[in-house]
Amino acid sequence: MTTKTANFAATRSNTLAFVLALTVGVALLTVSGMAQATVLHDAAHDQRHAMAFPCH
Repeated sequence: MTTKTANFAATRSNTLAFVLALTVGVALLTVSGMAQATVLHDAAHDQRHAMAFPCH
């Protein structure tokens, strides 16, 4: 009986993680798809500078 309960809890946790990852992924695609190109460029540019990555 304990094994079934543990398996059920693990399955539920995996399902929740999958749904959360899917929701975040779809949200990112939607936001990036609707954003203007200059907004995306500026965000990527600022992120590169924040990570000390040369971009020029």
